[in-house]
Amino acid sequence: MHEATRLNRFKMAAEVTGAQVVTAVTTDAALDYISERLAGALLLPNIAAARTHRLADGLRERGCSVIDRALRKHAAEAEAGLTCADFAIAETGTLVLESTAEDVRLASTLPPKHFVIFSPQALVDDALDAVPLLRRFQQRTPASYLAYITGPSRTADIERVLTIGVHGPKELHILLCDELTCGEDS
Repeated sequence: MHEATRLNRFKMAAEVTGAQVVTAVTTDAALDYISERLAGALLLPNIAAARTHRLADGLRERGCSVIDRALRKHAAEAEAGLTCADFAIAETGTLVLESTAEDVRLASTLPPKHFVIFSPQALVDDALDAVPLLRRFQQRTPASYLAYITGPSRTADIERVLTIGVHGPKELHILLCDELTCGEDS
């Protein structure tokens, strides 16, 4: 599938689930977007040392309160979390995060808002195309955690009354940004 078609398919699928998908071409644009939507503290796990430092500094320069240490202690009071998706699946609008580190799990599941930085270059068509990527994760760390995130948290009671944000973030903001990729430090 052509890259632009794949990206459009991802955007449509993610937006159908309630996610907000934004093209933030530069790091500064991504940080501006986050800071404009943040009134409280933001959890920032150590994604990669230099990248985390750059994001934390950029958000602090914009007046944001960033928690990048002792996330467990502050998780309950945070308004948002910021993580990085390792890849995504266009067919379902699903983000996949390597979340072996507890801080990544805290930032992606506890605050009411979740901002995810994602490089469109790490987009696959469907779950079958994700298999080689999943094998790489398994080879690298056999006991690793992977989080599949498709839209904001959704739950329903026995009468099928849908509620958003009860068991996870109420808002999911996906920031498409080529400058900030996952993996090795950049």
